[in-house]
Amino acid sequence: MKNELDSKFLLQVFEKIRTNGDKKEDQYHLNGIVAYTDLDGYTLFIEDKNCKLQFGFHNQYHFDYETNDHFHTFEKKLKQIDKEYGAD
Repeated sequence: MKNELDSKFLLQVFEKIRTNGDKKEDQYHLNGIVAYTDLDGYTLFIEDKNCKLQFGFHNQYHFDYETNDHFHTFEKKLKQIDKEYGAD
């Protein structure tokens, strides 16, 4: 199954997690989601306990999860963060 999430949406949610989340070392935690970047800041990572998203240069991304339910739960969490924390 190919999963498609809007790049602008992903960047927006990442920023909301970074702005509103609790920083623990180099990671930000918000509503069960963890967000962080690689050392150079070009690759973003957004994950929960069952699904991992790697989002990088030229809007390329890769999901890692075992079941479609894991992906859908992850997607709902991202949409909830976007809704709950409104416009930046």
